[in-house]
Amino acid sequence: MPALLLALWPLFALIVGGHLLRRQNFLAEDFWPGAERLNYFILFPALLFHSLAEAPLDNPALPRLSAAVLLGLMLAWAALQLGRRLYGWPAARFGALAQGLLRFNTYLGLAVIGSLFGPSGLALAALMLALLVPAVNLLSVWALRSEPGLNVRLLLPILRNPLILACLAGALINLTELPLPTGSDRLLSLLAAASLPLGLLCVGAALQPRELAGELPTLAWNCVLRLLAMPLLAWILTRLLALPVQESTVLILFFALPTAPSAYVLTRQLGGDGHLMAGLITLQTLLAAASLPLVLTLLR
Repeated sequence: MPALLLALWPLFALIVGGHLLRRQNFLAEDFWPGAERLNYFILFPALLFHSLAEAPLDNPALPRLSAAVLLGLMLAWAALQLGRRLYGWPAARFGALAQGLLRFNTYLGLAVIGSLFGPSGLALAALMLALLVPAVNLLSVWALRSEPGLNVRLLLPILRNPLILACLAGALINLTELPLPTGSDRLLSLLAAASLPLGLLCVGAALQPRELAGELPTLAWNCVLRLLAMPLLAWILTRLLALPVQESTVLILFFALPTAPSAYVLTRQLGGDGHLMAGLITLQTLLAAASLPLVLTLLR
């Protein structure tokens, strides 16, 4: 636990710092949307590309890890569909609740993994993201749509996602062993190093404590499922599939992360319940400061 706290507290300090900077208007209000756009389209894809280009794709545990990722998502999706049938959630509300359970804060996850395992952990996490990012985005968009079936048109914006494209490009470079231009490794390292601190500051700036009012019972059970039940499910899968320690920890961590701040933007764009989504993002992020060390200690 002390080692985990030493690894985690600087990351949450950046989140708190981002919230205070925005609340005190230390930077211009239009800085934050620009910073998020820079990170989403350039810095973060550079991190994923660089990590995947050097990832060991011959990892013997990779097929089992992939199976655990997809199986965990499908079980959570089945539970959400059952809840929708029982409680009759409209698409706007179901979409927010589904994202609260399925999506994850990638910036925080990679920052924690980098602190715990270094480059080898980041490479493994990038491999997981190549599966998780398209699957979670597809399910999130599907949940927010009013149509009961899956429409092929939902796939087009997902395929243009810069994170997915970066993962595909990095894997292609890795598999083909194509040499990168001289000095590009250093350039990618510099871009990647800027991504996670800026991302965590933006996470803090996006927190909206005022959105917690009025939905506390719903927020509470969704947070319990996301921060405690999902990592427990991941832990069970790691035991069933006999995953090694590092792979198990990375899987459990991603299933224990709070939901992604970008879920709010997607919810608003597709007509979802923005108030509920903002509350889920805020409360899950705040509670994760306590739940992440607890989960990683108990289920390590």
